Formats: sequence, structure tokens, C-alpha cells
Amino acid sequence: MNENRLLRTFLAVRLPSEVVDIQRMIKTTVELKKGGLKWVRPGQIHLTLKFLGHTLREAIPDIKSVIDNIVTPEYGFDSELRGTGCFPTPERPRVLWLGIEKNKKRITELVQKLNTALDKIGYPADDQEYIPHVTVGRIKYPPKQTPNISQFLQTEYSPIPFQVARIHFMSSELFPEGPVYSILSTHQLSIEEN
Repeated sequence: MNENRLLRTFLAVRLPSEVVDIQRMIKTTVELKKGGLKWVRPGQIHLTLKFLGHTLREAIPDIKSVIDNIVTPEYGFDSELRGTGCFPTPERPRVLWLGIEKNKKRITELVQKLNTALDKIGYPADDQEYIPHVTVGRIKYPPKQTPNISQFLQTEYSPIPFQVARIHFMSSELFPEGPVYSILSTHQLSIEEN
């Protein structure tokens, strides 16, 4: 298959700039030799709703249409970042993340709707349960030393509010210095009136 016909794609919600300040603060809480921990670049921190993976360019209009059908009747809502965590376990951390607290269930329901609709056109849901989180760092495995992330896991910060008001359909190109993201389309959710 022609590589130029494929893009790596995902669906995401952009986050406020305050998340960069939190990442900068928590960088000091993890001790790991250089090269073992890669922090997400500040302009690329986002809430992933769904990773589609390799996507044919000609499938992009169908995916956009599916997203439009899902988000049109949905109401936008508020959420907030709070707390820290890791995957899979503190003893063997591979992903360091910021938690989502407010309206976590609504985010999960939105993801389930997207998964159901996209499965019909060939983009099935992951086997693992979706846990709303924002990845801020990745630890290469196997590391030369197992990092102690206990201070990271105990870090507290003021909650960061954000709106789930737009879904971005994104592409990701991989380069040696890291991925480069591009927005393929933006899908507006209607804003709930208070």
C-alpha cells in the first residue's frame, strides 16, 4: 500500500495553556536518567478521545461525517484536570498523566458513541477500557533504572477547568525529534446554557 495514502489520526480535545505550567512543575518530581523519560511537548498536550491509527486519506470525509453525526446533538460541557496518575502501575510506570475529574462520565459516554459509530466504518474501539486522562510524559522501557514516581503521584495543583466544546480530528507525523500534529477538521459541540 502506498505510504502517502496513509495518515496516523486521532480525535482530541485541546486544553488550556495552564496545563503547560503544571507539566513544568511536575517535571521536577521525577528522577530519571536523561533519555529514559520523554515529556510531551507543551504545544501537543491534549485529551485523546480516540486513536484511529493508520487512516486512508480517502476515508477522511467519511470519518468527518461520522464525527458530525455524533457531536451535533451533544451538548458541550465543562470538565477539569485534577491530580496525577500513571499506567500501568507505580512499580512499572510507562505513562505519566494528569487526571480528569469533573464530568468524567460524560467524556466516557462521548467516547463510547464515537467508538460505536466509527466501528461501523472500520475503526474499532481499543480492547482496553477508556480512562479519561492527559498524557504528560512517557518512560522508555526497559529503563536503566525503575523511576521513583511517588512524589509525582502525590503532587497537588489547583484544578484546571476546560470546556469539551470542540473535537479536533488530528493527524500525527512521526519524526526523530517527536511527532508533529495537524488539525484535519474541527467539530463544534453546542454549548449548554446554564
